[in-house]
Amino acid sequence: MISQDLSIVLPEIFLAVYAMIALLAAVYTTKDKAASLVLWVTAAVFVAVAIWIGVSGQGRNVAFGGMLIDDGFARFAKIAILLSAAAILLMSEQYMTRHDLLRFEYPILVTFAAVGMMVMVSAGDLMALYMGLELQSLALYVVASLRRDSIKSTEAGLKYFVLGALSSGLLLYGASLTYGYSGTTLFSGIIETATAGDMPLGLIFGLVFLTAGLAFKVSAAPFHMWTPDVYEGSPTPVTAFFATAPKIAAMALFARVVHDAFGDAVGDWQQIVAFLSVLSMFIGAIAAIGQKNIKRLMAYSSIAHMGFALMGLAAGTMFGVQAMLIYMSIYVVMNIGTFAFILSMEKDGQPVTDIASLQMYSKREPLKALAVLILMFSLAGVPPLVGFFGKFYVLRAAYEAGLGWLAVAGVIASVIGAFYYLRIIYYMYFGEETDALDKSTSPVLWGFLMASAAVMVLGVINLFGIEAVAGVAAATLVN
Repeated sequence: MISQDLSIVLPEIFLAVYAMIALLAAVYTTKDKAASLVLWVTAAVFVAVAIWIGVSGQGRNVAFGGMLIDDGFARFAKIAILLSAAAILLMSEQYMTRHDLLRFEYPILVTFAAVGMMVMVSAGDLMALYMGLELQSLALYVVASLRRDSIKSTEAGLKYFVLGALSSGLLLYGASLTYGYSGTTLFSGIIETATAGDMPLGLIFGLVFLTAGLAFKVSAAPFHMWTPDVYEGSPTPVTAFFATAPKIAAMALFARVVHDAFGDAVGDWQQIVAFLSVLSMFIGAIAAIGQKNIKRLMAYSSIAHMGFALMGLAAGTMFGVQAMLIYMSIYVVMNIGTFAFILSMEKDGQPVTDIASLQMYSKREPLKALAVLILMFSLAGVPPLVGFFGKFYVLRAAYEAGLGWLAVAGVIASVIGAFYYLRIIYYMYFGEETDALDKSTSPVLWGFLMASAAVMVLGVINLFGIEAVAGVAAATLVN
């Protein structure tokens, strides 16, 4: 029985053991030389494990008495987490080396965070949920403050840690109330108590606190206060990581909790998730308008995008979960491309984050400017780019679930949010001539930017099959 349980969580065990071996091996080598090697090997390991999960995973398997669940939904999320983490590691190598930030601990911390995320999306129990969440969070607190000689980076790590501890407290309080009123920490036991229209008041409070803790992790308003400062203060590759893999993990965990533990009481949590969705979309869209720093702008952009993803979740249906998975997949690809461009923004060898530095960028680098234009249009949801289809799916899910008002609010927020994406395009094509940014010499960043832009255009054919795969994944969760 134990061997069967271990075989189900073998990818997580393999990654954890790899991280510990890499840590020991790197300590006994020349640290500067080890860092780059560990980073490339870690990225390769992530891709290999993602392929392993995709090829070997079948059906629905439960380990350790229901504490961990391996199903189509968990596998979809794990593959997305590992591939996005690998992409960010590869993108970050040259930037981190040039600015003397590359330490062997960086890829190892990212590995531990990835293990935590994989446990999160497989959690079938409140204790497994918390263990995965904390393993991810503790690693992220450290990488946020990786630039030790920078006040902003140190502030980012400290702010993230303090507010993260507060959110963990809310989550634990919700978990204790849930356990107290249901008599179990297993999601399969909680769902028996959490029946529609007959849920104990204490369990509803538990649900509210759990939702608040999870909303913090996805940076949904009004629990978004850490996001702009942490995005701005962290080293740019770390910001790129925050904007991708942890977002998928947190959204997948959110879906797992509401459907596996409270799936019979959709009416009780639908209003809360819809409220978070509306608030996130409008706060993200309006607050980004005045931003001059592109990393802060992307922070508010991520808050707005999480609002759209939550709209799919608020539907409370299988199609809603499918729409959310499609949206998150598209969102991550758009962010990888956008941050590949932000990482290449330098002047005299120093990073630049002011969007005014992009004035007439199209004259100097027409191909890169075109790729950024495609990504900005896609982020804004302009048809016929893939970003439009992401928004179309979640809007349709909300409308079909009887949340027409939420879909209308989404359209309005999308129109408001288009302003700050179009402003970047305006600067690049119609701005005034200014001192030129350095020409990027990184083929890796150029490759990720172009590949991401190409996906936004070519994906309109059939979304590269993501729609069908997400549908199967959603069906395994909502049954």
